[in-house]
Amino acid sequence: MSTEIQELKAETRERVGKGSSRELRRNGLIPAVIYGDKQEPLAIAVSTKDVTQRIRAGGFRTTILAIDVNGEKINVLPKDYQLDPVRDFTLHVDFLRVTGNTHVTVDVPVRFLNEDKAPGIKAGGVLNVVRHAVEMNALARNIPEALEVDLTGLKVGDSVHISHVKLPRGTTPVIADRDFTIATIAVPAAGVQEEAEDTAATEE
Repeated sequence: MSTEIQELKAETRERVGKGSSRELRRNGLIPAVIYGDKQEPLAIAVSTKDVTQRIRAGGFRTTILAIDVNGEKINVLPKDYQLDPVRDFTLHVDFLRVTGNTHVTVDVPVRFLNEDKAPGIKAGGVLNVVRHAVEMNALARNIPEALEVDLTGLKVGDSVHISHVKLPRGTTPVIADRDFTIATIAVPAAGVQEEAEDTAATEE
């Protein structure tokens, strides 16, 4: 992850509830809560524009933020957010307080590299992604931006398992009892159909 902690301005909320939340949204703010680290939850409001931009940029829930609450900076990790199902704007955000020793569980996206160096794909095979993200245990300060999977040399029928992925130091997959599959190089559907037709013709 990036060592530079991004900042986000916020203000405390004295009132909570649906009426207060609607008023905040009309004023371009999103109701949010900071919780964790054995402290009382803190109700805050953050800029709709700033939060929406960060969500759309990707990696929102794996990026530590320093929230400036009336001059006090609190390091947090976005844990969840709610979107309006119809109008697709952010309704609420939950932030988790983090320190240097905070362990978290996060979904880390998978990034595939060197597709052009995979003989199976060059021959017409299809990258079949089984997991677009992997649930990981990590120190909050060591959350990786992505798990990188190198496809170099993979042929049709080959699989990539979690054991093939170089994991950042201090991180472990939540699933620890099996070597689960990340992706495979599959035969394209057309190829399967042609093979079936060839088999049928041979049998006749």
